[in-house]
Amino acid sequence: MHDVPDGPQLPQPVAGSYLESKFLLLLLLTVSLALGWILLPLFGTMLWALIIALLFVPLNRSLLLRLRGRRNVAALLTLLFVLVMVILPLALIAAALAREAAQLYQRVQSGALNPVGYLHSAFDALPGWAAKLLDQLGLGEFANLQQRLSLALRQGSEFIATQVFSAGQITFEFFASLAITLYLAFFLIRDGAQLMRAIGQAIPLAPAHKQELFGKFATVVRATVKGNFLVAAIQGALGGLAFWFLGVGAPLLWAVLMTFLSLLPAIGAGLIWLPVALYLLMTGALWQGLALSAYGVLVIGLVDNLLRPVLVGKDTRMPDYVVMITTLGGMAVFGINGFVLGPVIAAMFIAVWHLHGKARE
Repeated sequence: MHDVPDGPQLPQPVAGSYLESKFLLLLLLTVSLALGWILLPLFGTMLWALIIALLFVPLNRSLLLRLRGRRNVAALLTLLFVLVMVILPLALIAAALAREAAQLYQRVQSGALNPVGYLHSAFDALPGWAAKLLDQLGLGEFANLQQRLSLALRQGSEFIATQVFSAGQITFEFFASLAITLYLAFFLIRDGAQLMRAIGQAIPLAPAHKQELFGKFATVVRATVKGNFLVAAIQGALGGLAFWFLGVGAPLLWAVLMTFLSLLPAIGAGLIWLPVALYLLMTGALWQGLALSAYGVLVIGLVDNLLRPVLVGKDTRMPDYVVMITTLGGMAVFGINGFVLGPVIAAMFIAVWHLHGKARE
């Protein structure tokens, strides 16, 4: 009697397929972490190359249409536009800033600008309650205050001297980073669409979900960079004009400092104009101090309160307080790059949880 098979034979599972898939996943994770570790020193450079590519994609698309699809020429013309319209003006401002900072330093060293003398006049003019408060803080005697101020000025002078000696190295590192950034930006501008398709194919999500995540990322980066930089530039320019009109020394230096600090929402520019206004009031320049205080609150502060929610919060579709908190937290963790990374991480967090909620429905 012969055995007759009951039905068609099904393929038996391969014993090693499970282990092979797990090993491949582990290998993928390992090489990805290794690559990230290698590229970590270039993180800021790569981030700004990506930001340049995202900001100037519309210009590149327009050039592609005019140049009949010649991608290399379109990408080169886009980078030339970035150099002429963005990087060259920033370089000219940096050169003027360095010249003005050197002049200010020379005035302090020569005695033409005497912070200690001004502070002594302000100290003598303090009301009783302020003098009593300084006495409780151990600063009631001007000699103690002068000693601490002299120590701070000496440390500042040593820092400036150190920066002068290392200026050549800093300049080399800056131009090297700039060259790498533009080099990467060229390929991201030229091949960005293909790279996005390749990344999208590797992500195991539905096409609609991938499109939503990629669109959210690009929108938040563009809105954050354009909005924050525009608000910071306007606040810095307004503050510099006020300082120039009131006769405050080195207005360009203060304008640039206000521009950088204005990347901090709500409080940034006030870290510069408020102490200057108090200094003017304490040294007897009453109308200048009052005018700068009113101008700072009603004009410089109003720019931040009106424009930032429109330029940043509207496009990112995040509340103003979320944008502010994530910007501050991002800059605390990532430095200057954090003003982009903070809101981007928050927006991606919200988007991923939104997709998770839709997937559970």
